[in-house]
Amino acid sequence: MRKSVCATAALSALALTLAACSGASDDGDPTATGDGDAPAEDVTISFYTDKAAWEPSFEEMNTVSEPEGLTLSFTGYSDPTAYDAFVKQAFRTDSVPDLFTWHTGGQLAELVEQGLVAETTDLWAEAEANGDVPEGLIDNYTIDGKQYCVPLNVVYWTMYYNKNIFDEHGLEVPTTWEELETVADTLVENDVVPFHQMNIIFEFVWFQALLAGHSPETYEGLQTGEASYTDPEVVEVMEQWGEMMDNGYFIDPGVSTDPQTLLSTGEVAMAYFGTFFTGQLDSVGAVSGTDYGVFPVPNMNPDTETNQMILETGPLCVGAGAENEQAALDYSAWWMGEDAQGAWSSSRGDVSFNPKAEVADPELATLVEAVGNDEFQVQMRYLEATPLPVYTLSTEIFGDFVTNNPDPVPGLERLQAEAEAYWAEQE
Repeated sequence: MRKSVCATAALSALALTLAACSGASDDGDPTATGDGDAPAEDVTISFYTDKAAWEPSFEEMNTVSEPEGLTLSFTGYSDPTAYDAFVKQAFRTDSVPDLFTWHTGGQLAELVEQGLVAETTDLWAEAEANGDVPEGLIDNYTIDGKQYCVPLNVVYWTMYYNKNIFDEHGLEVPTTWEELETVADTLVENDVVPFHQMNIIFEFVWFQALLAGHSPETYEGLQTGEASYTDPEVVEVMEQWGEMMDNGYFIDPGVSTDPQTLLSTGEVAMAYFGTFFTGQLDSVGAVSGTDYGVFPVPNMNPDTETNQMILETGPLCVGAGAENEQAALDYSAWWMGEDAQGAWSSSRGDVSFNPKAEVADPELATLVEAVGNDEFQVQMRYLEATPLPVYTLSTEIFGDFVTNNPDPVPGLERLQAEAEAYWAEQE
């Protein structure tokens, strides 16, 4: 993963963190104790998120954080667009959210530039000193050498497959791109659709998987303006993607049936999703390790030496100047710890960013262990890694591509023009 900053010296930052946590004696914060362990009084923290469906999990977490004197008052939005508008509007009022979920990349930088988010550099230094965060995750939260927000979660993007379909057709889990194509061809010959894909929300994910596995340096170069969308490596990926569609590898990208149902019923044999998909499969009664399994997407280019793993992470942010800003920072520090993350992983049925947190699902536990053993080069998800104007245009370009499979070059030229305009403004 690219490094944008060097970590702050751990011991000195840890000392600063402890000093900050002893706020009652130092800064007069009436909610803080002198020993830095918990507020002197219970504090209810206002919490806003666009993950309304996750309310039961956050309610469970309240039972874990109550001994710390910290409880969340949950407000969830189901419409992401309405939620983003609410957060930006809230900072123009006296009702600044204590704690809220947000986005990494350009959208986080936008709030930081406006001074709306509390700095968390000391919290990150303590978490790194404790081994509570994996190497490189901090890059997603670093802006101009300082950290803002803490990770709400991490998601690894991997291939889910229907075990019954594989068994029925005598298929083995592929470990190379050639083997993956052989599996797909076999499925097509037997009237089974190999892969799921969508033309909204996740229309970009096959692009990231193919390009990262074909030319990792080009994938990274697009994030910094050092590579072009018209480079041969990008064109080759789009042509490969189009050939896969021509070969009947993908389901209709506009199908309205949810992907967990499609995979669990065998209407598609494989679905490339983030590890949050485990919870969705569980919700329809599919059993991990019995009905479905996971495997990393093989590199499209066999000469790419290191396997690639796409990582997505969502921030948990503290509103600068919020009524309970210090308590929200205390909650953020607690959230990064092993106990909180073990409870969160258990509640969500997902992986945790904390390497010490137990992952109950054996399929995901194997995946996390492999990532922890440095078997992969971890890359940021395309959405967060790409400048916002370019990403916004890409939803149109990739959405049209997966729907109509046109000549990709005109779309790539439009993306490159948008990228050049963006990077010119940064100079």
